[in-house]
Amino acid sequence: QVQLVESGGGLVQPGGSLRLSCATSGLIFRSYTMEWYRQGPGKQRELVADITSDGITYYADSVKGRFTISRDNAKNTVYLQMNRLKPEDTAVYYCHKAYDGLSEYWGQGTQVTVSS
Repeated sequence: QVQLVESGGGLVQPGGSLRLSCATSGLIFRSYTMEWYRQGPGKQRELVADITSDGITYYADSVKGRFTISRDNAKNTVYLQMNRLKPEDTAVYYCHKAYDGLSEYWGQGTQVTVSS
C-alpha cells in the first residue's frame, strides 16, 4: 500500500520560513519524479515544484528563488524548503508522486498559513 504523508505545515509570519516533508512508503521512491502542489482558498490546485529521479528540479515562477525542493532517497522523503514566505503562499500543500503512465498518488495535504 502506497502512502505519502506530509508534515511541517503551520502558521508563519510574512518573511518567515517553513520546511515541508513528505515521507513515502510502498513505492520505489528513487525511481519517480516527486512533486509539490498547493491549493489556495478559492483557487485551483497548482504545481509548485518537482524533482526528477536524477535530481533535476522545476519551480513555478511564483516561488522561484524562494523555495527549494530536495529528496533523500535513503529516507524515501521529499522536502520543500520555503523561505521569504508571502501571504499569497497560504494554501494546503500536497505531495504527489507524478503520473508515470501507470499510477499517481497524493498525500493528504498540510496547511500553510502566512499571516501576521
